Amino acid sequence: MKILVLNAGSSSQKSCLYDIPGDSLPTEPLQPLWSAKVDWGHQQGIAEIEVTTATSESLETEISTDSRTEVIAHLFDCLCNGSTKVLDKLTEIDVVGHRVVHGGLEYRESVVIDDNVKRAIARLATLAPAHNPANLEGIEAIEQHLGKVPQIAVFDTAFHSQIPDAAAIYPGAYEWIEQGIRRYGFHGISHQYCAHRAADILGKDLASLRLISCHLGNGCSLAAIKNGHSVDTTMGFTPLDGLMMGSRSGTVDPGILIHLLREWDYSADKLDYVLNKASGLRGISGISNDMRQIRQAIAQGNTRAQLARDIYVHRLQSYIGAMLGSLGGLDVLVFTAGVGENAPEIRQAACAPWGFLGLELDLEKNQQNPLDTDIATIDSAVRVLVIHTQEDWQIAGESWRKLQKIGDG
Repeated sequence: MKILVLNAGSSSQKSCLYDIPGDSLPTEPLQPLWSAKVDWGHQQGIAEIEVTTATSESLETEISTDSRTEVIAHLFDCLCNGSTKVLDKLTEIDVVGHRVVHGGLEYRESVVIDDNVKRAIARLATLAPAHNPANLEGIEAIEQHLGKVPQIAVFDTAFHSQIPDAAAIYPGAYEWIEQGIRRYGFHGISHQYCAHRAADILGKDLASLRLISCHLGNGCSLAAIKNGHSVDTTMGFTPLDGLMMGSRSGTVDPGILIHLLREWDYSADKLDYVLNKASGLRGISGISNDMRQIRQAIAQGNTRAQLARDIYVHRLQSYIGAMLGSLGGLDVLVFTAGVGENAPEIRQAACAPWGFLGLELDLEKNQQNPLDTDIATIDSAVRVLVIHTQEDWQIAGESWRKLQKIGDG
């Protein structure tokens, strides 16, 4: 089965083509036959495109367009022609899987996309204005080019849909509940992948594990996973809640926002910009949202960079503690995404307070660029894993399962 995965962001897009043979889904992630990255972020009106294949063929181009439909047409040409050709014709694609950021309360699992699903994605754009419209554009572009090929929506919020009300409902006015204001959680596709991958690596049944998944990239969130389900998470009604991030503040006292509105003439738009784009590592350090550049500045004696790193670690430790309360203990701690996979000093600092749980980090293993491996000592009561998150493979797997159900139905 050939599965095209489309992960559309506000100013970027990732695409992968997988070929899953036989009648069962492999337990180990497959490498894509073909993948493409599109970035509109560097030059207005210019799409920078990078295409690679499993046979190491590559192609870098730029095209003058803001249109996702035109970009997808170009990618399909790369799929079927030239040095990056892996298909003879587009009709070989059996299904297209889409990452959709917000599924609200309606969608608690992946679904086959129809007109009702598209209307819901559009309606929920008020809760994910930077992503849901882009996700919908991708869906409609596929319809234009591939016609009635089955399309599957894989929702970032779905994995968190079973969080108990006590963890999901904010202690504000009761009317908020009726207005759909609650903790939805995000990064669900990544957390779900890492939970299953952790169980595979350890040779355990996921349902038997109490697991905290730390997705630490430019956006950061934790998920407490018990019996295979997310029971708590740090992102909330929006992806702004919880941990300190690259340029997002994470949780702040809401009284600060009232103070800024009243005393400093902040508008809603300015608050939005400051909290989402000018806070976090970037806001405190004054340097960058990139932890690598923060580390370089610390090495040069930059005190604001050191403060940014210290706040980041403090908040990470604090929220791991909060997740412990939701689990009643801990069997596995997982680190993933850009910082989680590549910053050994952040992993070490995050693990430091939990010696009383019997967690012992193997400091040598932690420094060896580990991926998909256990970096705890043999005697540690808590396993510590570094996992390369593969959201695209998770989307492909969800799409495969949905198409199998359609065939069996």
